[in-house]
Amino acid sequence: MKHRYIPMTAQDQADMMKVIGISSIEELFQDIPASVRYPGVLPMSEALDEAALLKHMKELADKNADFERYTSFLGAGLYDHHVPVVINHVVSRSEFYTAYTPYQPEISQGELQAIFEFQSYICELTGMAVANASMYDGATALAEAGALASGATKRKELIISRAVHPEARQIVRTTARGLNLDVVEVDYKDGVTDLEELQALVSEDTAAVIVQSPNFFGCIEDLRAIEPIIHSKKGLLVVSTNPITLGLLETPGKLGADVVVGDAQPFGISASLGGPTCGFFAVAEPLMRRMPGRIVGQTKDIDGKRGFVLTLQAREQHIRREKATSNICSNQALLALCASVYLSTMGKTGVQQVANLNVQKAHYAAGVFAQQSELALAFDAPFFNEFVVKLPDGANIDDVQAKLLDNGYIGGYDLGIAYPELQGHMLVAVTERRTKSEIDQFVNRLEACL
Repeated sequence: MKHRYIPMTAQDQADMMKVIGISSIEELFQDIPASVRYPGVLPMSEALDEAALLKHMKELADKNADFERYTSFLGAGLYDHHVPVVINHVVSRSEFYTAYTPYQPEISQGELQAIFEFQSYICELTGMAVANASMYDGATALAEAGALASGATKRKELIISRAVHPEARQIVRTTARGLNLDVVEVDYKDGVTDLEELQALVSEDTAAVIVQSPNFFGCIEDLRAIEPIIHSKKGLLVVSTNPITLGLLETPGKLGADVVVGDAQPFGISASLGGPTCGFFAVAEPLMRRMPGRIVGQTKDIDGKRGFVLTLQAREQHIRREKATSNICSNQALLALCASVYLSTMGKTGVQQVANLNVQKAHYAAGVFAQQSELALAFDAPFFNEFVVKLPDGANIDDVQAKLLDNGYIGGYDLGIAYPELQGHMLVAVTERRTKSEIDQFVNRLEACL
């Protein structure tokens, strides 16, 4: 979908200035002291015509290492999954593409139904009773889960695994600071949460244990073992998950989770050079009224026809601030629609097949890495489609990444950035888009770059 910019003419400008009673644009800024205003013209190019501007913008865009021209083995929260063509076709329809948040149910039935379908899919995938109308992303959903746990248990301590995405942990801490919550981190052991340390840390003051599975290292956490540790103290178990994995793995709801969150980006949402994405948030029924955001409910109209309405809108915009569960304002309706179209297109069998392809290809890649003399797998824990590779001592990952990029590959994530003890370790992601030849060539090229 292309949109053309329609410029303002000199007459348009003169007419507007006349209406508001000014004789020059400068008068619009008269309330700003001259001492803090930038004198003259900002250092920028002259105005470009449309053809020149499009050429310039394409030159800038071509500087990006996108997934079409480069083969990506970078995951760490955003993944190079296949996006079925039908998704952009559906979401580009004007009734969806231009729709705002559906405050008026009588004229927003299509948008509300789409969100209702999204909620239904999330409940089925996670094994939870209720899901809301999506969140901004998986990280903010995780922070909101911590806030919910504190409100539900009336406790002030959150225990979060260091194997949770480091940026998500930062967002949890930021939210916790405003709510006067204490955040305690539990370390990992062989790529998964250290259960002995967790057992020692959990107490009567713990509102929730927060884990990610598969975690940031790609390893699958033992939720069956974690669940009794926190529930024995009457706290909540919060699980962040990659939804693609739920095509194969047992649902977190069946394993005892009270709150399940995550990012729907793997479901037909382009990585878009870093976002936006769409978060999901699902809970057990007793926690339904504490969920952030809102829910789309199904009802009947005066004539008995099926209809959809916004319900349980326990947020600041709708109720008194002191009664609100959250100040989160909107959901990612268009991107939630992407996820719904993906799931309806793929179906249960399709999601299972995609999940299986991720597992099989990632494990094939790990096997190839393990055969190399200079490379080794860092952890033995079961993993889904990401795993950690240890490079030789003294290897400079920045240099390696640059050489890989020169050869057309986007390398894995440098774990030394967030984990000082994992200097020289690379987090590698393998999705269903990677071919055997791409994997083989990447491993060979990586070893050649060392």
